Formats: sequence, C-alpha cells, structure tokens
Amino acid sequence: MARVPADKAKKPAKPAKPAGPTLGEKRAEAAATPVAPVVPAPVALDAVLGQQRAIAMLTDALVSERVHHAWIFQGPAGVGKFTTALAFAALVLDGTCEKGLTGGLAPDPESRVQQMLRAGSHPDLGVVSKEWSKYHPDAEIRAKKQTNIPVDVVRYFVLDPGRLAPTVAGGGVCGRVFIIDGAEFLADQSQNALLKFLEEPPPGVAIILVTSAPEALLPTIRSRCQRVPFRALPPDDLRRWARSRPPEAPPIAEWMLPLALGSPGALAEIAGTSIAGWHDQLEPVFARVLRGSHVVEAGPRMHELTEAWAKERVEASGALASKEAANRAAAEWMFRYTGWRLAEELARAAGAGDARRAGDAARAIDALRTAESEAEANVNTLFVMDKMVALIADALAVSPRG
Repeated sequence: MARVPADKAKKPAKPAKPAGPTLGEKRAEAAATPVAPVVPAPVALDAVLGQQRAIAMLTDALVSERVHHAWIFQGPAGVGKFTTALAFAALVLDGTCEKGLTGGLAPDPESRVQQMLRAGSHPDLGVVSKEWSKYHPDAEIRAKKQTNIPVDVVRYFVLDPGRLAPTVAGGGVCGRVFIIDGAEFLADQSQNALLKFLEEPPPGVAIILVTSAPEALLPTIRSRCQRVPFRALPPDDLRRWARSRPPEAPPIAEWMLPLALGSPGALAEIAGTSIAGWHDQLEPVFARVLRGSHVVEAGPRMHELTEAWAKERVEASGALASKEAANRAAAEWMFRYTGWRLAEELARAAGAGDARRAGDAARAIDALRTAESEAEANVNTLFVMDKMVALIADALAVSPRG
C-alpha cells in the first residue's frame, strides 16, 4: 500500500465551537449585567392616604390569615397601588404583625424582616416592571426596547425564584411575595406563563399585579385573582399628600392639583419635570384663545413643549426607553392641561348662568376629544395641536368671553 505523504495526511478535525457562550463569556456577560435598583422601603399600611376601602380589604385578609395567592391592585395611575403593595408585602412576610389599639396591623419595627425591608435587601420580596429587561443576565434581552414585560423577564425574576423555598424564615403568612408593577404591559406569552403559575401556585407564594388597565390582563388571570380597587384621591387628601413631602422636593403650585386628577404620582411628575413650567408659558396663549382669537404660535408652542418633555423622559429612562411611548405620554399631558383650562371655562360659564357660553365651551371640549383621537391614530402632533387650538378658538369666538 502506497504511503500518504505527511503533508497530505488528513489533519485531525478541530473541536466544534460550543453552540452557546463559553464559561468565560458567561462570566463576562454576567459581570456586565446592571444591578437592579433597591426596592423602596415600605410605609405602614394605614399611612396610605385616601384608600380606606383597599386598606380595609387587605387588613381583613391579614386578620383572618386567609391571604389569597394572587391579587390585582387596580385603579388610576399614581394613586398608591404600588405603595400599598409594598406595605402589604411587609406585613405578610413578617410573623410579628399584631393588631394595635387603632385596629390596624403593625409588625415589630425591629424585627429581622423589617430591618431587611428598610434596607431594600429582603431576598423574598421581588419587584418587576417593564424596565426590568435591562437587569436580565441575557444581553439580548437587555438590548430590547422596554415596551412590555417579556416572558424571559417573568421567568427569571418571578416564576423561577417563586418555585424555591423562602430564604428568610420570617414566620409570616407568606414566605415569598412578587409585585409586578404595570402588569398591563405583560406580553401575551408572559401572561400565559404566569397563568400556569397561578393555576398551580407553590405554597406560601403571593403575587400582586399592580395595574391601571386590568382589562389588558387575560380573563383567566383576572378570575384567579382577588381584586382590590383603588380610587383617585379627593382634593383635600391630595393637598395633605403635597404637604407631607420633604422640604427639598420640587414645590407644588395650586394649578397643578386639577391636572393630577387625584393622583399623587401624577402630581409629583408635574412638579418634578418640565411640565412645572408649562403654565407660565401657556397661560398668555390660552388667555387669547379663550377669547376666541386665532393665535398662530399656539400650536407650535404646545408641540415644542411636548417634544422637550418627551426627550427629557427618554433621557431619564435610558437609551432603551420607547421614544414613541414618551411622545404619546407628552401629548396626553398637553391634552390634560388643555382640558383643565376648558373645564374651568365651562364651570365659569355655568356658574354665571351663561348657557350660550357654556355650550360653546362644550364644543371646544369636543375639539379636544377629536385631537385626542387623532393623536391615538398617530397623526403628526404638530398638526394635531395646531388644528385643535384653531377649533377651540372658533368654538369660543361665537360668544366672546365677558
């Protein structure tokens, strides 16, 4: 048999490259994962303002020691749902809770559970929102736009740890609590995975879905959850909340209260962002529009303010924040401001017994509703604002303001 020359001999095959990342790559990827923020320290349940009905429902469940494994805290945005969820979690995780002289429940403030909660280091309390993608160990998931809560995030932060035994023996009604803030953003696949978990929940685990749009959740999820309704705060409670803020917090002006629609969260956003300067810039414009004058610069001015706020929001949220969502939110704030000014005009006319002026103000409000519909249909915002103020001026020009 002829010999094969050495240079022609078959070379040994190279080892196949692993399909997934190597151990070193995994370590590098894990090291690059941003650390999730510390969970805020909970307040006392009875310190939540304006939500007496919700607090009574939760207190009754705790006293009876029949705490459901799945909850939906539903109501307007920013009215204390998430704050209440943290307060409730602090009680169900701690076996030192007792009924006080006022009838409310309170734990031992020096218990191990409470100390860990104040430090934001309790391992059995998990919080998830649509921004949580950026804290996932998989770089591909971190790179996705934060428009929803993907199933990988739900599995990693809720479902997988939810099947483990509690880390801390707190002696509470529940051993683990997970709060999904903004549950309306759960992707379809996320909801289906969560549904299976709710159908066969591990013992001692409670999940709280915090949402301002419960209709976005699957009917099968809603049917397996105990619902707790939250309401918009009345003006007096909203003022009390504003007075309770620390001195270094941005100041709150009286005109901001009606824009907040009973939401402390909305009030904080108005005071803490560029919206706080809108009134000074827009009041001279609206004063003329309300007299029925066509103000050429009104639409562009409103568009400019919404653009600036949307940019501010994206920069504050990070590069992966949705610019489209920020633009929609900015337009909604401007519509809210416009609605407040028109509602004031309608109330003034009604109070003066001026039926004709009240009818014109109502037609101006119809123009606002049309603008909102056009914005939802993705019509150019500048065009929407320009058309809206022109129609408002037309409606109010019929019966000039006295």
